[in-house]
Amino acid sequence: MREPSDEDLMARVASGDAGAFRVLSARHAPRAVALARRYLSSDADAEDVAQEALLRVWRAAPSWQPTARFTTWFYRIVVNLCLNQKRRAEPAPLDDVPEPVDPTPDAEARWEEAQERDRIADAVSRLPDRQRAALLLTYWEGLSNSAVADALGTTVGSVETLLVRARKALRDRLQPREGGK
Repeated sequence: MREPSDEDLMARVASGDAGAFRVLSARHAPRAVALARRYLSSDADAEDVAQEALLRVWRAAPSWQPTARFTTWFYRIVVNLCLNQKRRAEPAPLDDVPEPVDPTPDAEARWEEAQERDRIADAVSRLPDRQRAALLLTYWEGLSNSAVADALGTTVGSVETLLVRARKALRDRLQPREGGK
């Protein structure tokens, strides 16, 4: 027998079926946390956003209308919560903490990879909110431009423009630095 669709589960959740909600949560919570973590750069904030998004799904289930795919609606909730979190949170400066010593032979290579990942994450985090949301939903979550447009409440053309601008900004920020770095 096939697994129930998200929309079928939402219909059951609307009638108070906690088991259907657990299935829906298990299906979508990990990706919600991952999206929020990439967006907010904080494990704790990402967990909070995902929990709040699922709570909103539970509360909204009785009035939910399947005008769009569940995932589109759910990602819109997650992105909006991330935007709200970014507006509320004051960025806290982090002290420079040295990397722990790694005794394995290729520690330097892993350190360089981590530096590059951090450099990319920093460049993504500096994008304007809507560009960052469009980029993360498209490339990390694999949504189509149409689904991203629905999640962001905009048009496909606007999503394409956001992606072009985001890619250009990333190219400009990530070009090799002078002096070989």
